[in-house]
Amino acid sequence: MSKVHVLDHPLIQHKLSIMRNKETGAKEFRELLEEISMLMVYEVTRDLPTEEVEVETPICKTRTRMLSGKKIAIVPILRAGLGMVDGVTKLIPAARIGHIGLYRDPITLQPVEYYCKLPDDSENRELIVLDPMLATGGSASAAISFIKQRNCKSIRLVNLIAAPEGIKRIQHDHPDVDIFVAALDEKLNEHGYIVPGLGDAGDRLFGTK
Repeated sequence: MSKVHVLDHPLIQHKLSIMRNKETGAKEFRELLEEISMLMVYEVTRDLPTEEVEVETPICKTRTRMLSGKKIAIVPILRAGLGMVDGVTKLIPAARIGHIGLYRDPITLQPVEYYCKLPDDSENRELIVLDPMLATGGSASAAISFIKQRNCKSIRLVNLIAAPEGIKRIQHDHPDVDIFVAALDEKLNEHGYIVPGLGDAGDRLFGTK
């Protein structure tokens, strides 16, 4: 079963509380989402492997540690996931960036991929999938499935806020994918919005309705 990591650092919780406020405007919302994403990826990458290397300081040579093993790619789910990219790349500037876009078929109600562009070597990278909200989990699960179809195996899902329903869906469909969230909220309402949540992240991020 995939693990759920709730990153309850005081700075994350403080900034998330401001984002939840309905009076917070699009500019501040974007800035806070970027900041929280940067704080979260610090924890998401805590277990990345390192190797011992030799460097020469202004004083002497010494043995220290640097990242080793798989390189990283980040994959925002369009469109709200775009708001998390800059925060992640501030800490991991060498990360490659892919994109995946989905829409729901009005007849079958199933997610349909309309865009997917991943780095050529994604199957050899650690993939971090970004989406602020994990509500029903349908879109995130579909996005991960489409990514796996391209032979990618090492995947982590990062969400700002999740509902129990979304967590359950990912754990059922993708038990190999760990989930990192800043908050695990109460439930979904009858319209599929997370309660208490923060509304539609994409609309608040881009100032649309």
